[in-house]
Amino acid sequence: MSTRPLLEVRNLSVTYGSGAAAVPAVRGVDLTLPAGRKLGVAGESGCGKSTMALALLRLLPASARTTGEILLDGEDVLTMKWGRLRAVRWAGASIVFQGAMHSLNAVRRIGDQIAEPLLVHGRATPAAARSRAGELLEHVGLPAARAAAYPHELSGGQRQRVMIAMALACDPRLIVADEPTTALDVMIQAQILRLIERLVAEQDIGLLMISHDLAVLADTCDRLAVMYAGRVVEEGPAKAVYEAAAHPYGRALSAAFPRIGDPASRRAPRGLPGDPPDPAGLPGGCAFHPRCPVAVEGCAERDQELRDAGAGRRAACVHVGTQVGSTS
Repeated sequence: MSTRPLLEVRNLSVTYGSGAAAVPAVRGVDLTLPAGRKLGVAGESGCGKSTMALALLRLLPASARTTGEILLDGEDVLTMKWGRLRAVRWAGASIVFQGAMHSLNAVRRIGDQIAEPLLVHGRATPAAARSRAGELLEHVGLPAARAAAYPHELSGGQRQRVMIAMALACDPRLIVADEPTTALDVMIQAQILRLIERLVAEQDIGLLMISHDLAVLADTCDRLAVMYAGRVVEEGPAKAVYEAAAHPYGRALSAAFPRIGDPASRRAPRGLPGDPPDPAGLPGGCAFHPRCPVAVEGCAERDQELRDAGAGRRAACVHVGTQVGSTS
C-alpha cells in the first residue's frame, strides 16, 4: 500500500504579468494532504488563497505564470499534457467554486449540469447520467426530483449542495472547496459543513477547504495553513492553530471572531488594523511587519522561513520559540 500523499504542493509560485510589471500572488507555498484528510487554508482576502486553489487544476488565466510542483497522486499537474489534464479535472480532482449562483448555468436544469461531467468523461450513457444525477442529489440531501429545477428556483444552500453533487459526480479523489459556505446563514452553513465532513469520511477523499473563517476551518479540518501576502506563515493541527496560534497574524485572525460563551471576547472583540499589502508593492522583510504588534527591528530587513513551532506545527516568525505575544 502506497504511503504517498494524495496532494503535494512544492514551492508553488504564481505571478501575473511579466518583467517589471510582474505581480507575485503566491510565493513559495508548500502543502501536503493525505487521502481521507481535510486541510484548511485561511487568510484575509488578497492573501493568495483562491489563486493557489485555481493553480491546483491549472484554471488560472493565460497571464499567470506558475512554477513549482503540484503532485496529484505523484503526477505533476503543471507538466501534464492537455489531454491528460482534461481527464484529471472532475475525475481525479474537482473544485467547488465560491458563489454557486455564479458558477451554475442559469438556463440549464441542474440535473443536466450534474450529468455533464459524467458524459464528458464517458462515465455513463445520457440515460444513466440523468439517473446518477438524481442519486447524487439525494446523496447531498436534495430530492431527485429537483434535477428538473433551474438554479434560480433553489435556495442558496440548495445551490451549494448542487455544486457539491457536481464535484462528486466522477468520484474524484480530491475536492477543493473555495469558500463553500460564503453568504449562507449559520444554520445552512452548519448543514453544508457536516455534509462535507460526512462525504470525506465515507468516500476516503481528500478535502482542501479555503475560508477566511478560522473557526469554521478549525471545526471542519484536521490541519490548517494560514496564508499572508502569498505565503504560508503558519501550519499545524487545526484546533491548535485556532486556539493558540504561534504566528501573530494567526492570533489576530483567531481573535477577530468572538467565541460563544466567552464574555471577554464578546465585549471586546479584537481586529487587525490595516489591510494585507498590495502584491505589486510588498514591503521588505516580513510582509506582515507593518501590521504586526510584536515586530522588532530585524523584521523589516529579513523575511522569515517556516520553522518548527512544536507539536507538529511550523510558523514563519522571529518570535517562534520565545513565546512573545503568545496566548497560550
